[in-house]
Amino acid sequence: MHETQAQEPSPNKKPDFKKNIFTLAFFILLVVGGGITIGITTVPGPWYANLQKPFFNPPNWIFGPVWTALYLMIAFVGWRTWQCRDSATLKRVWAVQLFLNFFWSPVFFWAQMPGLAFCIIVCLMLVVLVFIRTAWRQDHLSAQLFVPYAAWLGFASLLNLAIFYLNMAS
Repeated sequence: MHETQAQEPSPNKKPDFKKNIFTLAFFILLVVGGGITIGITTVPGPWYANLQKPFFNPPNWIFGPVWTALYLMIAFVGWRTWQCRDSATLKRVWAVQLFLNFFWSPVFFWAQMPGLAFCIIVCLMLVVLVFIRTAWRQDHLSAQLFVPYAAWLGFASLLNLAIFYLNMAS
């Protein structure tokens, strides 16, 4: 008689708590630290202040708290993704979204190219949606944590497009 059962972990093999904490700290440092660094190096200056903005443009102070919360969720999801052995696709998709996320600010604020930035944020939105769809069965919590991120990106995309449109002649 042949039984196929999932093997239980050995009672002597406990999860490596220190390793997990250090890995989580690494992801927080990577994502939040990277976001802060990019934010500091691409601070909106006079160029952005002089742009025409749509009526739904939120006050500048809202971006810091929103992005901090989103970056913490992105870091946590990245950490969870790297804990799974069979998630090579999710790991690649997570890494691509982080690259695109970090690439948007320098293009928009430093290079002052809202049209190209819009293309980047649309690609970012698509990649985040692919992550959500792919993770939905494999890691439902991570997929759910990316839903507010996708919603914010939808709003940010609309804001980016409106700024581009309102300032095309400039």
